[in-house]
Amino acid sequence: MTAWLTEAVPRGRIAAFRTLVYLFVAADLVIFTPWVRTRVDVPGDLYQPLLVGRLLPLPTPTPALVGVVFWALLVTALLAATGRAHRLLGWTVFALYFEWMIVAMSYGKVDHDRFAFLVALAVLPTAGRARHGDPTRTEAGGWALRVTQISVICTYFLAAWAKFRFGGLDWANGSVLARAIIRRGTDLADLIAQVPHLLIVAQFGILAFELLSPLVFVLPSRWRTMTVGFFYSFHLVTVATITISFAPHLVAMTSFLALEKVRPVVFVRRLLGRPPPGAPTSPVPASPAAAPVSPAPAPGPSPTANA
Repeated sequence: MTAWLTEAVPRGRIAAFRTLVYLFVAADLVIFTPWVRTRVDVPGDLYQPLLVGRLLPLPTPTPALVGVVFWALLVTALLAATGRAHRLLGWTVFALYFEWMIVAMSYGKVDHDRFAFLVALAVLPTAGRARHGDPTRTEAGGWALRVTQISVICTYFLAAWAKFRFGGLDWANGSVLARAIIRRGTDLADLIAQVPHLLIVAQFGILAFELLSPLVFVLPSRWRTMTVGFFYSFHLVTVATITISFAPHLVAMTSFLALEKVRPVVFVRRLLGRPPPGAPTSPVPASPAAAPVSPAPAPGPSPTANA
């Protein structure tokens, strides 16, 4: 079990995952959750912190507090994406983003697509130093990725458990997807909804998919990659039909992928005709004119002279 939890991975994979995660934090602040800053415009008594917010305890959000968290998190996330000071910046990003999520989710709505992403932020500072393209393997980095993978699958499996807990089989037999399509469906969803019984079949399929998701850990490597591709396709269909993105969850799910093979900087340098960093340069051949000329041998005696 310990060997499975700490299965070594290339350091280049950790470096790529670290950069992707921290860049998403910056994008999340300005694209996906900028509305968190508006939470301070409502009366403070509407702030009902989550259990962890009550246990710490964390202060009631104010414009000054949220503003400081926003700018500090934006700057530290961009710095952490470089891989420098991975422990100091990593723990700082985790603490600030954790507070950002407490503010976001303490007004009546909790999104479960943040769970695996928060786990990734919590374990990345423990993954050790890593450089892009480094093939050296690390068990600490393998543990960080494995814990993130487990949290990704727990998101699916526990979602199925919650459906059974609160709805039972009526969740699959009911009109869950129909209501979602009415509220926020797209034109594609409207076309799908016209097919008789298709939404009911889809609801049973979602339950089966979530319950069977832990099997991804026992599949061979090739089938595991294909299964993760199916996970992504499921979310693509979700976005295309009911506009729910699960963006942070999708970022955490890249922990299953061989990210060390994706090196955009090297790709751009090759497009520009420049060698990638660390590539050996071929020596410039010497000019023929510069080549040393060996002296001609002295002429020997003529054969006829000895005759």
